[in-house]
Amino acid sequence: DEKKREEAEKSILSLAFLEFRMVHEKNDDLVRQLGNKNVSPRGFRAAPIGNDLYFERDYSVPDPELTAEYWKETGRFQIPDNEYEFLLEKEDKQGRVVYRPYFVKRRRELSGENLKDASVDYRAMGQPVVDIEFDKKGSTRFARVTEDYAPGGAKNPDPNNGRQLAIVLDGRLYSAPVLREPIYGGRAEISGSFTLPDANLLANILRAGSLPAPLKIVERRFVAPTLGSDSIKSGVRASIIGGVAVVIFMAMYYLVSGLVADFALVLNLMLMPLGMVAAGGFLGIFARNTGITSGMQIPVLTLPGIAGIVLSLGMAVDANVLIFERIREEVRQGKRFWSAVEAGFDRAFVTIMDSNLTTLLAAIIMFVFGSGPVRGFAVTLSAGIIVSIYTSVFVTKMIFGLMAERGTNRLLVMMEAVKLTSIDFIGKRHAAAILSLIVILGTWGNMVYRGVRVPGSVMGVDFTGGSSVVYTFTEKVPVEDVRKTLSEAGIREANITYQREIEADGIEYLNISVGGETVDGQAMVDVVKRELLARHPEAGFTLAQEENVGPQVGSEMKRQAVWALGLSLVGMIIYLAIRFQFGFALGAVVALFHDVLVTAGVYVMMGGQMNLTIVAALLTIV
Repeated sequence: DEKKREEAEKSILSLAFLEFRMVHEKNDDLVRQLGNKNVSPRGFRAAPIGNDLYFERDYSVPDPELTAEYWKETGRFQIPDNEYEFLLEKEDKQGRVVYRPYFVKRRRELSGENLKDASVDYRAMGQPVVDIEFDKKGSTRFARVTEDYAPGGAKNPDPNNGRQLAIVLDGRLYSAPVLREPIYGGRAEISGSFTLPDANLLANILRAGSLPAPLKIVERRFVAPTLGSDSIKSGVRASIIGGVAVVIFMAMYYLVSGLVADFALVLNLMLMPLGMVAAGGFLGIFARNTGITSGMQIPVLTLPGIAGIVLSLGMAVDANVLIFERIREEVRQGKRFWSAVEAGFDRAFVTIMDSNLTTLLAAIIMFVFGSGPVRGFAVTLSAGIIVSIYTSVFVTKMIFGLMAERGTNRLLVMMEAVKLTSIDFIGKRHAAAILSLIVILGTWGNMVYRGVRVPGSVMGVDFTGGSSVVYTFTEKVPVEDVRKTLSEAGIREANITYQREIEADGIEYLNISVGGETVDGQAMVDVVKRELLARHPEAGFTLAQEENVGPQVGSEMKRQAVWALGLSLVGMIIYLAIRFQFGFALGAVVALFHDVLVTAGVYVMMGGQMNLTIVAALLTIV
């Protein structure tokens, strides 16, 4: 929901600048003097509890005004000299939210740049705390600081009392524990009046490390549960229909052998999660700051990721088709059951390995040089390749082996819809080349023309930067009325389309894409949402999806997509040139390049936009 998204953005935008500073050795006396003077920082009032002085909010300064400038001013409150800063630690006392005052040295003893990890733990009474761990360099520094200020230390001659070490994050005091003894091993605890969400948020921020500059959100994506659910249902439905169709075809066309292939296909699906774990670990070897951890885990599925799974299932069936056709040839030559099966598997194996290895090579290149959905596609495709080689080659051969004792050539009977042909394809190469050139030049000429005039009509926000919103509605508003509404709001260029799901009763969506980030100082996407709802209340618009991508991120994604696609083709050329001949390799890759150009050109000419999901679809063709 909106609250959780705001919390996530707050976590991301936090500087996470962690400092360890010393509390004034006479802090108790200085705080006592504040009580005697009956003075309080602006926005607070004194709230004594027992013999201790606390402060609580009086809201003469409302929460929105507690800005960085305000806290900077508060930091100068009643300080003994400019070496110290006045800070408040939030606590929960007797059901009241109060603030304990401290005078803290401005100079830090240690920063968070050497922080290795942060995690949430619990004290004996269930109070959440944040455990922190330093790297080797940080451990040495932390040990030296705690040694110096523990009782009897080099900078604290008092043998009975240790000094307090303030833990300050982004200028706010979170805890000020007393150093009772030196702390070795690089581990420490941040305690305070944390709720569990507060402790989790703090741990997440600390894990981000100490950053040298402020962060700005340049990409934001939101998909409503309804749209996500519809995508899942459509994907599952398409997968089931396609899978059932393949299973029926294999069983009808290849008969007993087809049933063996169907069993292997079902096993392939069952082993896919294990394959994803293996693929995640394997591709982690090639990771370049990918965000994938070294731990073994199943990656989160995206729509391109599901496309990778479907493609791998197709490759598994393709491998069985190659094997069965080889077996058919061996039977024609008069071989008996097991001799035909063994020869068929042996002769098809090299072809299957070549096909899968070139695809795996492309997947590795996509993973290293791609981004987002392209990487998800690479992970699931790699998983499918690993599993399908096992199921389509080894499992099926094992089943045929179990049948060998009583097997006869009747079990190897298969349908043959296409007999040997003698079509002169090569003789028609000139006409085919001319047709391809006409299609490619025509569709890509149209793409370039439209892209120069209105880039958003060809490239999605993934590549151009900008914003995209998708709405469901109860009453359809004409496109020209929507365009007029946005134009009057200062948005001159917008790509506005209605899209309906393939099903006859599928949901229809309004998709609006706009370039740029602001209009009249306001976020462009906010202007679109506000004006659309205000001017067309009768439409019943409900936000189903929102994407905001900065121009720098869009440019980077476009560059990575091109690199992923181009290097995949180059990798295939190199592999095929080594295995066969350079001429064969070049011809095969030129054919692939031709298919990508035709598909992309026709897709855009029919009103589609190029984005990362479509790039993954093109990679499926490759």
